[in-house]
Amino acid sequence: MSTTSPAATPAGTSAGTPPSSPSAQPSGPPPARRKGSGVDWRIRFGALALIWGCSFLFIKLGTDGFAPLYVSLGRMVFGTAVLLAVVAVKRERLPSGPRVWGHLAVAAFLLNSLPFTLFAYAELRVSSSLAGICNATTPLWGMVLSLVALSEDRPTRRRVAGLGIGFLGVLTVLGAWQGFSGQDPAGTLMALVASASYAVGWIYVRRNLSSTGCSHLATSGSQLLVGTVQLAVVAPLFSPLPVSFPAVPLLAVLALGALGTGFAFLVQYGLVAEVGPTTATLTTYFIPVVATVAGVALLGEDLSWNTPVGAVIVLAGAALTQSRPKAGGAGRP
Repeated sequence: MSTTSPAATPAGTSAGTPPSSPSAQPSGPPPARRKGSGVDWRIRFGALALIWGCSFLFIKLGTDGFAPLYVSLGRMVFGTAVLLAVVAVKRERLPSGPRVWGHLAVAAFLLNSLPFTLFAYAELRVSSSLAGICNATTPLWGMVLSLVALSEDRPTRRRVAGLGIGFLGVLTVLGAWQGFSGQDPAGTLMALVASASYAVGWIYVRRNLSSTGCSHLATSGSQLLVGTVQLAVVAPLFSPLPVSFPAVPLLAVLALGALGTGFAFLVQYGLVAEVGPTTATLTTYFIPVVATVAGVALLGEDLSWNTPVGAVIVLAGAALTQSRPKAGGAGRP
């Protein structure tokens, strides 16, 4: 899934290949390489993939006790609290100017409010495993946008082939040959639209928030803050306020926000700074695996053969869409 602004996320380095993580996306150029923390980067990499993969489990548990809009709102509240607390400790300044905040509002809608809410509604109808696999289609949607000239990236034959392979994988996951039986069309569509929203959001941020004059952390925290306000206004209009706060759903929303949206961004930002975006973006390929294992093992979700096979095809296609031509003209269209 995805959370804030695209530059700190690996695939955010190209508008045509947005990351499919559940929550972090910083604006601006990637941070300069630096030495890592005391924890080996491989451990942090694994923790990040685990947190983001389990986000779909947390969404499913959260919707057991709260309306989808309040799951998304709680997620934003806790995620914003984590990032703004770090901003305050580091005494970093927030962006200024109505133009920047206007762009942050659009980015928050495309990268946070809309996809978070759509995934929550989708998981009322489909399994967390399927939602996690749909999330992996984000790079494919980014490729579609590049084909319709919404990106500066010029598609290559390899990347176009990746697009075709990826959507073949989606059809495999859904069991197209048997008329999509066993799948909820509305729920699946919502999850796919949520993933497409991430792709649109990446391009928007790259074009309009590449330089805010503030750090990635401050910009991302501001984006989440705006998204929180958006959902705080909308949620009461469409869903009644919660009358009870059951423990398990509440803890799931807390984990979804504080871990999957706040802490995960900080880990991802550190990984990009230490090992670079190319290595850090590999978390994308572990997210649907973790989501599927968590859904089957902890929620008892059914898993037919076409789901994991289709997921592998989707990830193979996504990998091709993120490939770049080598120097000397290799991969030229």
